[in-house]
Amino acid sequence: MKIIRAEKMGFCAGVRHAVTTADTALQQNSCGQVYSFGPLIHNPLALKKFENRGLKILSEEQISSLKREDTVVIRAHGVPPEVKERLEKTGAKVLDGTCPIVRANQKKCEGFAEEGCVIFFTGDANHGEVIGIEGAARRGAEKSGKELNFILVKSPETALFECEKVLSKNREKQKNCVLISQTTFSVKLFDQIALVLKEKIPELKVLSTICPATYDRQDSLTDLCKKVDGVLVIGGKNSANTNRLLDKAEKLCTHAVLIETADEIPEFFFGLERVGLTAGASTPDDVIDDVEKRLREKSSCSKKTGGIKI
Repeated sequence: MKIIRAEKMGFCAGVRHAVTTADTALQQNSCGQVYSFGPLIHNPLALKKFENRGLKILSEEQISSLKREDTVVIRAHGVPPEVKERLEKTGAKVLDGTCPIVRANQKKCEGFAEEGCVIFFTGDANHGEVIGIEGAARRGAEKSGKELNFILVKSPETALFECEKVLSKNREKQKNCVLISQTTFSVKLFDQIALVLKEKIPELKVLSTICPATYDRQDSLTDLCKKVDGVLVIGGKNSANTNRLLDKAEKLCTHAVLIETADEIPEFFFGLERVGLTAGASTPDDVIDDVEKRLREKSSCSKKTGGIKI
């Protein structure tokens, strides 16, 4: 069996920042409890390892129970401004593990809302990143006393519907509209939504704020699929960017499966001649290594070949 790794896969810089922040907090903690506000990243295995080291997940309802000696790490996806302020008011040490690109998006949307812009936002409802960015936009609108127009769109169809709804109330608003995105949103889908909105709102400002790591991983996956018989997408099943990799792999390759651990590798993959590996931005290196090791151990092919990067 030949095992081929995508050139770009696994931890992105933003996730690595959050993981490093939590790791440092645990190492330096002497007396209090270390928490992450919500799941630090979207990967069950990584979270389990942190849990075994003493990291606990803090919910919004538990903020009032924090003590001054405790430490809270804000997750990679960020939080709304009011939540961060509530954490800081407890006196506990607050460390910001928010991805720098997500943090920049929060500031952009806060500024747009403060100016009274209509913000069309492509993203997944209830995702931590989206909740945090919408909270930042709400803060911006509050600063200037403007009405908040933060409109979540997931497809060209919903974009058209929401666009008509906005313009039916006030045609003048089309002069002050912006399209922005969740950092892990589908590149292809974002472009389609932009085209639809541009037809209705020629003056629309389009800001592609999809993380470069998302582009890189999707482009690498396209190259990978040309050279393999099947692709294993490794990552958390609740990870938005991992699921988008799976969607793409299913379109480009005959066999494509999302797995969280080596134990989940489908049996028929061990009989394939060429297996490709890719992984979401929150998938640790050791999990990827475990999958490759299991493929080698159980492969029906006696010839062992090294993992090749394309």
